[in-house]
Amino acid sequence: MATLKLEIVTPEAKIFSEEVEMVTLPGSEGELGIFPLHIPYMTRLTHGEVHARRGAQNFFLAVGEGFVEITGEKVVILTDMAIRAENIDEARAEEARQRAEARLAEKLDAEEIARVNAALTHAATQLKVKRRGR
Repeated sequence: MATLKLEIVTPEAKIFSEEVEMVTLPGSEGELGIFPLHIPYMTRLTHGEVHARRGAQNFFLAVGEGFVEITGEKVVILTDMAIRAENIDEARAEEARQRAEARLAEKLDAEEIARVNAALTHAATQLKVKRRGR
């Protein structure tokens, strides 16, 4: 079966680099499904879940905002956050979500509100991916 290379990169590291048969990701216009030989395309990535499949093996990752470049042979995701589902610490993500929600109740300037909202979104995305299928 035909495959394409999926690479997911954050500012810290290359998180994922595998040949896969299919990828779904949260694009700015909605969920996007990608198969080998997809037309070239570039779009924004929103917080959510990336699902990749190779044979019977499925990969799930929580991702933050970023960009996606698609060619017929490759999908490259550049994002501010990417964590494989099996590496998400659910208790830690829940604590981060609770801290962020508590901080939003405080009097904050616009810049701090944006930072706290980003932390809240990252934590909520991780929890959604980790708790999928329950």
